[in-house]
Amino acid sequence: MTQVQFKGTAVAITTPFINSQVDYETFERHVNFLIDNDIQAIFVNGTTGEGSTLTEEEKLKLVEIAVRVSNKRVPIIVGTGTNNTQASIDHSLKVKSLGADGIMLITPYYNKTNQRGLIEHFTAIANAVELPVVLYNVPARTNMTIEPETVEVLAQNPYIYALKDATHDLDYTAKVKSIIPDDFMLYSGNDDIVVPFYEAGGDGVISVIANAIPKEFQEVYTTFNNDPALATEKFNTITPLLNALEVDINPMPIKALVTHIGYANGEVRLPLVPLLDEEQQQISDVYDNFRSQVI
Repeated sequence: MTQVQFKGTAVAITTPFINSQVDYETFERHVNFLIDNDIQAIFVNGTTGEGSTLTEEEKLKLVEIAVRVSNKRVPIIVGTGTNNTQASIDHSLKVKSLGADGIMLITPYYNKTNQRGLIEHFTAIANAVELPVVLYNVPARTNMTIEPETVEVLAQNPYIYALKDATHDLDYTAKVKSIIPDDFMLYSGNDDIVVPFYEAGGDGVISVIANAIPKEFQEVYTTFNNDPALATEKFNTITPLLNALEVDINPMPIKALVTHIGYANGEVRLPLVPLLDEEQQQISDVYDNFRSQVI
């Protein structure tokens, strides 16, 4: 399972559209850009990729492209979790057949369960698919939390190797870190707290901003291991851009930014809507200013 145990910055890649259709050519260019700029893994069809509004055909085509373009240069991990256990298994088996290196499973939403149900849900999928699994804890979107003790139980499964922690709660992070095995990976789902997350023992981040600045965000991680103070300085140069992306709900702002740098066409799918013109311009201006200061 070592091929998916990345350290540092992975990206939750956006999905470009043109005239309401997936723009596969631009997606392929974006994958190459990310890999050429030190990204450590690519997560396809997640929240930032608007996976909830993609058809199954579109999702599988995106996986096929990502796997082919990566050509094992970085792991390709696919968001296949839903609130339907059997549907998650069925789709996960399809992405496995396309060569995906791993899958990411979100907590069930709407028909949310209890902690015992979470254990059975994740275990059933992991054991049926036999691919490395990243658990995805994002209570702000699902109203469901994987309790630390539940992570501890699930970490004993040979296929479940990591947690994407998007709780924005460093006390939760510290508790999980204190009870998981040493080889269980802990990834942040929040770009704005990566330095304290690394200080808490985190192994990396599954990032939104890395869609636009993969090399710079990876440098924060690599620098942290040698010089935490310098890593904080590097992160502080990125903070204005992170602040600019808070103008609206992800992935609408990052879609505006990747459009500005040529890896999208401004479109999102309903119920998401494009940013207002002035919001898009503000993000572009902050990015251009950031880029002008990068040596």
